[in-house]
Amino acid sequence: MPAKPSRHLSKTNLLNARSQNLLKALINCYVEEGVPVGSKTLAESAGLKISTATIRNVMAGLDSMGLVSAPHTSAGRVPTNLGFRMYVDSMLEFSPIESAIEGRLKEQLNADQDKDTLINIANNLLSDITQMAGVITLPKSGQLNLRRIEFLPLPDKKILAILVVNERDVQNRIIHVDKDHTQDELVKISNYLNQHFMGQDIFQIRALLMKELHSARSQVDKLMAAAVDLADQALKPDEEGEAYRLQGQANLIRFNSEADNASQLQQLFQIFQNKRDMLGLLDRCIQADDMQVFIGSEAGIDGLEEFSVISAPYGGKENTLGVLAVIGPTRMEYSKVISAVDITARFLSLALGAAE
Repeated sequence: MPAKPSRHLSKTNLLNARSQNLLKALINCYVEEGVPVGSKTLAESAGLKISTATIRNVMAGLDSMGLVSAPHTSAGRVPTNLGFRMYVDSMLEFSPIESAIEGRLKEQLNADQDKDTLINIANNLLSDITQMAGVITLPKSGQLNLRRIEFLPLPDKKILAILVVNERDVQNRIIHVDKDHTQDELVKISNYLNQHFMGQDIFQIRALLMKELHSARSQVDKLMAAAVDLADQALKPDEEGEAYRLQGQANLIRFNSEADNASQLQQLFQIFQNKRDMLGLLDRCIQADDMQVFIGSEAGIDGLEEFSVISAPYGGKENTLGVLAVIGPTRMEYSKVISAVDITARFLSLALGAAE
């Protein structure tokens, strides 16, 4: 069972049992059906032997507290983001995760894979299980020690550099060169680099090679010059600094009718593309060091008013490596999504710990 997400201030203590039961029933109906809930439907769902007039009076009270609203005069009511917040803080009931889902996570998140692969698998699984967008931050790179480097020729004066760093992590980089190199030349270059620099930090290797090239340029043969050039490109840091990965954005298109209009979804995709606001939110999740649920405007990002973000950290107890999260409409099955995020983070943490 997942731990309860961090609580926010709520008005639960201002509601009597009847009001709480009706608010919970209304949210469950709305999550399932996606349309305003009328008094008759609510009475049947709540299982309370009370009149529709009494239900309307209770709804009026909840409306005055900002927990529900009526989109149209003649329509039923829908929960507001504040109503969802109260529901998440005090009304959620968690059930054990489905055995099939747990088995799938156990099977695919195993320690026989490198860190980058495990991170991709976890994000793909979470998006697929929840049918929403998955996002995962990447561990901040510490020292990257070279274990092996190989080069493979590609068409159009390109070379594929394959780096193995820190025992298991594999990185592939495309290098652009001025002239084509034969496979034999590339093997000699990779052998030279592996023989002289295996186990050293890749950024220090690059600096050493560049220093050597500049200090003794006239004495360096063509193969050595080529080795320095290829190593310079293969070992340079990623200027963009990929910080997180997204998966399953297309899943959100099916919720398009529940946003005010298509512009809500367009705004969300714009947030994904610009990255700065999303990075700020994910950084807050990392700093919190426990499960977080942001509903609508709680995220503090313009354009997320109709969406919720549920995150959990992954890594060791003393060493949080990053967070994984789900982004979806505020009308989601919070108990199931929270459980999915929690168990995926735990299995990813176990796999990464065993892989080290």
